[in-house]
Amino acid sequence: MASSPTSLLLSVFTIFGLLFLASSSSSSTKDHRPGTIVIPLTRTPKSKQSREPSEYLQRLASTSSPRLKTSLFPHSYGGHSITLSFGTPPQKLSFLVDTGSHVVAAPCTTEYTCTNCSFSADKVRIFNPELSSSSKPLGCKSPKCVDTNFPDVPRGCPDCTNCSHACPPYTLQYASGASTGFFLSETLYFPRKTVHKFLLGCTTAAAREPLSDAIAGFGRTLFSFPTQMGVNKFAYCLNSHDYDDTRNSSKLVLDYNEGATKGLSYVPLLQNPPIAPIYFYLGVEDIMIGNRFLRIPKEHLAPGSDARGGVIIDSGYAYGYMTIEVYKIVTDELKRRMSKYRRFYEAEDQTGYSPCYNFTGHKSIKIPNLVYQFTSGASMVVPAKNYFLLDDEMTFACFPLDTDGTKTLETTPGPSVILGNSQQVNYFIEFDLKNERLGFQQQTC
Repeated sequence: MASSPTSLLLSVFTIFGLLFLASSSSSSTKDHRPGTIVIPLTRTPKSKQSREPSEYLQRLASTSSPRLKTSLFPHSYGGHSITLSFGTPPQKLSFLVDTGSHVVAAPCTTEYTCTNCSFSADKVRIFNPELSSSSKPLGCKSPKCVDTNFPDVPRGCPDCTNCSHACPPYTLQYASGASTGFFLSETLYFPRKTVHKFLLGCTTAAAREPLSDAIAGFGRTLFSFPTQMGVNKFAYCLNSHDYDDTRNSSKLVLDYNEGATKGLSYVPLLQNPPIAPIYFYLGVEDIMIGNRFLRIPKEHLAPGSDARGGVIIDSGYAYGYMTIEVYKIVTDELKRRMSKYRRFYEAEDQTGYSPCYNFTGHKSIKIPNLVYQFTSGASMVVPAKNYFLLDDEMTFACFPLDTDGTKTLETTPGPSVILGNSQQVNYFIEFDLKNERLGFQQQTC
């Protein structure tokens, strides 16, 4: 989601800190269906849309092959990326795949700056529109010149008929920072497919950003990557990033087929609040720890019209998030189930994660599954290794999902639960945009 880069980066520092603490403590598919595109993934925060721009973007991609694939690569900071080539001649960049954001944007121009960021701006790989013969600033009369936060709101030139100036600059706000820039109409060179007039954000300035990667937003607006590609579905199977930068990749699939995929269980995607058009809200009935239903209050499981509450799935968030009320219910049950293990308070103090456990002296350990029970009747079982931070030798474990301290649903607009990418590891996840549902199946990625 919009705040996800911070969560991704913090996890890297946390794992090394925990390894040190533990050491101190112990001393004391291959698919042949037509109509799909597949891309390798490298590991690395729906309201009613404006019909005219959306249909326009769909027409741009109407000549697509039924199925396309590309590599998806895992990264040590806790995210997954794809490689995309924009411009003529093509300029190749790495893009974080983020279903919790909705704009495809890259650090851009030789004047790019980043203030109070965790990286040096002069070492960032940029997209340079001056080197591309196909690059054009988006005009203010374009149907795609709309507000990035409210795609139904035009931002063009309503007071004149022959305007030729550019679409106003965009600003993207994140929990940890912000970025600004202007939109380009550019050519995307994709495996087995070339897309002209692709809407690419040219980010010229940013502040307080933890990651230097470009971002490919996969959210539910006309700016997003899948919408601009005109797909009916997209899917991925995430392998574990394991906090290293190994090059073991999985696949991102862009699918122009319709209908259900054999073997998948489905959950409905809920209608988005008007002020939160980006996210994929899931229809969740309850959450379980092991075989016990936790009876999470309903206002946390479905979004209100003010965008408070709800459960979203987000490939750009490392482990996940729970607002304090849900977090307390979940962790109280975990503490009850794991009371025979010694609490690792030193790790909790240093990392901010809680609860943490030290398993020194135990020959076997048992951490219950986290289970999402969906309104469709299906359930998604998240094993301990996907939602607990564990060391290789199983000497300690911490519950790493973020929370917001004393803030409550009443004071914090936004989702109550975020199902992050670590919880999705070794699941085939399909976003069926056409039928507004999410399909999933547990498998080895």
